[in-house]
Amino acid sequence: MKLWLLRHARVLLPEGLCYGASDVPADAALTREAAQAFAPLPPPGTPVWVSGLLRAQQMVSALQTVRPDLGAARMDTRLNEMDFGAWELQRWDSMPRSAFDAWMADFPHHRFGGAESAQMLLYRVAAALADLRPAKTTDVVWVTHAGVIRAVQHIVASGGVSIGDVAQWPKDAPEPGGWTALSL
Repeated sequence: MKLWLLRHARVLLPEGLCYGASDVPADAALTREAAQAFAPLPPPGTPVWVSGLLRAQQMVSALQTVRPDLGAARMDTRLNEMDFGAWELQRWDSMPRSAFDAWMADFPHHRFGGAESAQMLLYRVAAALADLRPAKTTDVVWVTHAGVIRAVQHIVASGGVSIGDVAQWPKDAPEPGGWTALSL
């Protein structure tokens, strides 16, 4: 099975803000451009799953305008971006160094901002991936976020859900409006 991972377009926030689980809109014009660029790739009838956050919902709406044959998307909040709790909508460069140090010292389990850890993100993404296994399709599209895409990459590359430290976390994810595909 091929899993297409389509990231939402650039958000309408100043550069340098942490916006994981915050429900912020994406740039509408960039969303349409990205949807049009991605549209020729998935085969007709490909099922689409989408995060519950507005910026991903905008992308799936734009994609469905260009590709109505893909049908209605299944919303799944397990595809939402990581929740950074108290650090949401704060400038990354204004966060105390000690907060980052604590996160990096226990990357799998530390809840940066008090809400969610990387391991918790991996568990929910793995549960969503497990729901794909019985699918009778060769392709699936997830409209989602960089953290979820990295979690999928980690699970596929490592063959498991656990992560030992930050060095194991994938460094690359598609730019906003970009995509990648992985074989499952």
